[in-house]
Amino acid sequence: MRRPARALRCGFAALVLLVAGGCGGWPGDGPARNVRLMVPNTPGGGYDTTARTAARVMDETGIAPDVQVFNLPGAGGTVGLQRLADERGNGDLALQMGLGVVGASHAAGSRVTVAETTPIARLIEEAGAVVVRADSPYRTIGALVDAWREDPGRLRVGGGSSVGGPDHLLPMELAQAVGIDPRKVHYVPYDGGGGDLLPALLEGRVDVATSGFGEFLDQRRSGRVRVLAVTGERPVGVLPGVPTLKSCGIDLVFDNWRGIVAPPGISDTDRRRWVEVLTELHASRRWQEELRRHGWTDVFATGRAFESFLARQDAQVAGLVRRLGRP
Repeated sequence: MRRPARALRCGFAALVLLVAGGCGGWPGDGPARNVRLMVPNTPGGGYDTTARTAARVMDETGIAPDVQVFNLPGAGGTVGLQRLADERGNGDLALQMGLGVVGASHAAGSRVTVAETTPIARLIEEAGAVVVRADSPYRTIGALVDAWREDPGRLRVGGGSSVGGPDHLLPMELAQAVGIDPRKVHYVPYDGGGGDLLPALLEGRVDVATSGFGEFLDQRRSGRVRVLAVTGERPVGVLPGVPTLKSCGIDLVFDNWRGIVAPPGISDTDRRRWVEVLTELHASRRWQEELRRHGWTDVFATGRAFESFLARQDAQVAGLVRRLGRP
């Protein structure tokens, strides 16, 4: 068997490869083909981590060697979404996406939405987290909420998504749950989740951050941040001692999800190949180990199940964005 090449990282080299072509390919497909997975945010965020973990596992197990991951950030993921639409019929390309891309497309008034993509698979679900710096005066979620109620606009809430994305919807729903007018929330968006949001939190440009808990695991382990609460139904195993919002008396459960879509108009054969490869990934022991390591919830779905889910999410988020208003 041919020794797999190292998965391409990100940045300029990936964009050059996008034009020039490269090795890689579908298993058993004869001549090598350039199979690429686009991340529509900056390195270091949840989409990036998910895509690179999936590509690494597929490479190491031989499920799909040489899947090349590259970043194309901008406008909350809609730059990548537009690029995907422009690659109509290209079965060698897919987009790592999720609730954030769905919301950003509506909040930005994008002329392309996920309804125009080819759904491939829903992969994971992840609870959100409410996080502060280690030296923050807010040591509990209750203390944070008390200060927030006193002056909602004073507390700077950072998130790794634009209006309509999960990191924006989370503090809006949290504010509503604790009796704060969501329109008074001072929300500061950062493109790309942990890649841009974490420095903003650590440097004091925001007072609190809301995002998927996986964005903060390393910093929590090193003692640089404090996770006040997670937003799922149950506590997260990789965050021992961190309560849920519900256990703190706040009636809110909020989960994010991530999946993969392809350009519109791809062939049935290419769609089936993507589904088969991701189904094999999902069944692998290595992927199940990664789910446990990251604390991700397995919500794998393909076919009509994912198509229906994506259509419902698109309609629901469009309605939420209309109610909140565009920035």
